Amino acid sequence: MTEQNPPSEFLVLSRGQWDRDAAPEDIQVAIDEFYAWLEQLITEGKMKTGQRLDTPGATVSRKGVLTDGPFGESKEVVGGYWFILAHSLEEAAQLAAQNPCMRFGLFYEIRPIDPQKGSAYAVTNETPGER
Repeated sequence: MTEQNPPSEFLVLSRGQWDRDAAPEDIQVAIDEFYAWLEQLITEGKMKTGQRLDTPGATVSRKGVLTDGPFGESKEVVGGYWFILAHSLEEAAQLAAQNPCMRFGLFYEIRPIDPQKGSAYAVTNETPGER
């Protein structure tokens, strides 16, 4: 019997906004289906819960500047997050693609969780391209 490695953790960011022409009743059905889908996958060990994010936000820079809101465009809005447990990014994306809320305009960014601590000597998302 071959043992498979344990699944990795992937962060899912819920992005976008509801379709303007969608009826609130239809959106609510999708939301209810989402929570049932999420709970089932949590029970199956394929997801971990996250949270919805509230509307206010702030951005802080090294200059000590605090600005309202983290984003300017509606397509960049992050409405919430949760975690998928999968063996590959492709598997995680296939699972996220089943989310019922996609029917009404939301889309999902899936990012692997890096289990390593940060290092100035490792190439990461924060490393400038010219290094």
